Parts: sequence; C-alpha cells; structure tokens
Amino acid sequence: MIDFYYWPTPNGWKVSILLEELGVDYNTIFVNIGQGDQFKPDFLKISPNNRMPAIVDHDADPAVPIFESGAIMFYLAQKYGQFLPSDPLLQKEVLEWLFWQTGNQGPMMGQHSHFFNYAPEEERQGYGRKRYEAESMRCLSVLNTRLEGRDWIVGDAYSIADMINFPWVLIAKAMQLPLDDYPHLVRWRQAVKERPAVQRGVALGKDNRRQRPPTDEERKILFGQKG
Repeated sequence: MIDFYYWPTPNGWKVSILLEELGVDYNTIFVNIGQGDQFKPDFLKISPNNRMPAIVDHDADPAVPIFESGAIMFYLAQKYGQFLPSDPLLQKEVLEWLFWQTGNQGPMMGQHSHFFNYAPEEERQGYGRKRYEAESMRCLSVLNTRLEGRDWIVGDAYSIADMINFPWVLIAKAMQLPLDDYPHLVRWRQAVKERPAVQRGVALGKDNRRQRPPTDEERKILFGQKG
C-alpha cells in the first residue's frame, strides 16, 4: 500500500494522475496546506521541504518515503514498469522534461498563480505579476514547440513526462494565460484531459479545493505574510 500525502492543487494532481493511471492501491492522506498540516513533525519526516505531494511506499521493506513530485513519479514509473520508456535515450528525454517541469514550468506558473490569485490588490499588476506571466507564457511556448508533429512529449507513447506537465497547462486559461497561439499544446491538452484516469486524478478531493480567498491566518501559513 502507498500512503499518498496530497492536497488538490496542480502539484498534487501530478501524482494523483499517475497513481490512477497505474491502477494501484493507495491511501490518500489530505495535507491541508491552509491549516498548516505541511509543518507537522510527522509530515516533515517524510517531506523536509514542507511541501506536498509526498508518498510512503509500505510495500518496500523498510518502507520508503519520497518527496518532490518528479522523484515520486520516476520512482513509481520504475517500480511498476509503466509510463517510462525502456530505451535509455528516451528515458533520458523523460528525465529532461521532468526536470524542466519542476525547474521551469512549475515554479514560473506557480508564482504567476500566486500573483494572479493571492497577492494583495495593489501588487497584482506590478512587476512580479508581469514577470511571472511572461515566463509562464514562455514555458507554454516551449511545450507547444516540443509538441509540433508529435502526439506526446517523449517518443510515441504517453508517459510521466506528459502527466507532470499537464496540470499547470490544464488551468492556464483560468489564470488568463491564453492558449490561442499554441495549437499543438491545445491538441495535446485535450488528449490528456480526456483520459479517464486523468479525470479521476484531478477530481480527487475536489470538495477541498479553495472556494474563497485565503483568510489572514491562512495567508500567514501559506505565504508567511498577512494580506
């Protein structure tokens, strides 16, 4: 059994999608990031960077804790022999796109989301918002170029490279990041979105999604500040 420490955000969806695609048994443990669950000592033993997602693989002896979405996805794909090419050069490409997502697309679009959704009103149109909006669009352009003439990000098959890059693209339009000029990305986004396992992964814990702006106390927990 796998314990899956999760909250319904784009970063959490990366791993929930993979777990659903694999069809393995897992136990979801919700980490309420607005209430500070990510700072609890027991969770910090698993994820010292106080971020979800994280997993503990209890099928291993001893149990194996893993944090960071890219590491989790590579571990699970290797463990179950799915969604990771066996060819060393294609596997190298998958790793490139995993590192690219966690070092570029994820941080840039995450920061854009912060300024778009959570920054104080007087800061929402400032330099930070414009900077991360431009970088987010650059990352979308990189993916669009990569997908020209190919169905999937790596090789001829759907892989963890697609899964890890999908969640932030899924919500791009909701953050006013237009996709009109990226037809290859739009086609790929729709193909991934139609997969039943992807739909189940994104729906996991949907009742816990934020429906209102964070309170001052939640803002202090999430961002180390007050609005």
